[in-house]
Amino acid sequence: MAGDLEQIEELAGNLLRSIAPAERRRLLRTIARDIQKSQSTRIGQQKSPEGNSYAPRRDADGGRQQKPGGYAVKFLYPKGAAEPRAVFMKSWIRQGPLMTGYDIDAGGIRSFFWDQVAKWLPVDAADRNKAGGKLRRRGTIRARAMFRKLRNPRNLRSQAGDREAWIGFTGRAAEIATVHQDGGTDRPAKNAKPVRYAQRGLLGLTLAERSRMLDTLYMYLDHAS
Repeated sequence: MAGDLEQIEELAGNLLRSIAPAERRRLLRTIARDIQKSQSTRIGQQKSPEGNSYAPRRDADGGRQQKPGGYAVKFLYPKGAAEPRAVFMKSWIRQGPLMTGYDIDAGGIRSFFWDQVAKWLPVDAADRNKAGGKLRRRGTIRARAMFRKLRNPRNLRSQAGDREAWIGFTGRAAEIATVHQDGGTDRPAKNAKPVRYAQRGLLGLTLAERSRMLDTLYMYLDHAS
């Protein structure tokens, strides 16, 4: 099956080169956007391109499942912004360089880069120990929250020219994604010891995506003929 698909893809490459550059750019852009959405959906399902479930998240000191923070936090975010927003979370979990929790003002689960906190703010005594919130009651939040922010269109992008198309992460998100993609090491905090993370395939074409790319090409050529 894989060998047959490779032969078909070689033929598809020859067909692509026969299309005018402007039309080829539009076609590749359509394919890239489709694959970007498909990759994002799969990551949200916590699956690798091969269909395997991601290794469950573990905390930075080596082995225990992460648990929601037992206290409320308030901080200004992001660092460097002219008018950073004051974020108040009653329940949260630390995920390496990210912390995910129930954002009171946003009314939902949000993720924030730990090193982009501009300033930690004091929490009123009445709110200090109020963990609760939706985060603690939702038992599967750890699985759903993993890579929640990485896979949004702001970080997982697609682009195409008249010669190639690509789907990938950018900026700081690319650094984090590479650690998980390769099963590499990173520091969960600035002064923390390096930690090796489980390998979790974020990017990679599935057989279904490769077949869909070919279908898109053949449909285009059929309509153009």
